[in-house]
Amino acid sequence: MLRPLDIRLPAGCLLNPAYPAAVVAGNVETSQNIVDALYGALGKLAASQGTMNNFSFGDHRHQYYETVCGGTGAGPGFAGASAVHCHMTNSRLTDVEVLEANFPVRVERFAIRRGSGGQGRHGGGDGVVRRILFLAPMDGNLLALRRRVPAFGLEGGGPGLPGRQAIERTDGSTEPLPGIAEFRLDTGDIFVLETPGGGGFGPPRPGDKQSPTG
Repeated sequence: MLRPLDIRLPAGCLLNPAYPAAVVAGNVETSQNIVDALYGALGKLAASQGTMNNFSFGDHRHQYYETVCGGTGAGPGFAGASAVHCHMTNSRLTDVEVLEANFPVRVERFAIRRGSGGQGRHGGGDGVVRRILFLAPMDGNLLALRRRVPAFGLEGGGPGLPGRQAIERTDGSTEPLPGIAEFRLDTGDIFVLETPGGGGFGPPRPGDKQSPTG
């Protein structure tokens, strides 16, 4: 792990862009996938959630931004961790009591998304489920990857489940959202976020973690 790598990035490519290329979220999203690519190329670690699930909301008085944890990839001899941030991030999620005391929201659920990690000799870590009820109208934004392409497994390990998100409206309908979205949250609406799981490592044996099913 300590041997230096010669990383060559041609001018104008995705990781060495030139003005006026869009570079938003490079530190929270692109960087996560670079780490997964490097660990995967070395065969040392299956892919982790590959995103920081950036969720923000606000109005003329309140503004809030959070990143949400997920599953990490498994490796030789160890399973992935569930419900954590990984790699270069140093974020800490706001305590529920603090969030509810300062913003017109209620956290209805914050739990491990069981079965979202990939199967394998060593299973991938699980993501989380987060449900936030809005007590006042707000504008919301989401910036999150790993919604179409799941976290890859290694050495025969299975992929984790991709993330998904939706708004449960007060009329009983559910409105699915893409990973990159801008939307309106009305009083009584619930924002539901399910973060990705990590990939598994090694071919599964009887009794190993089962393949994620959603």
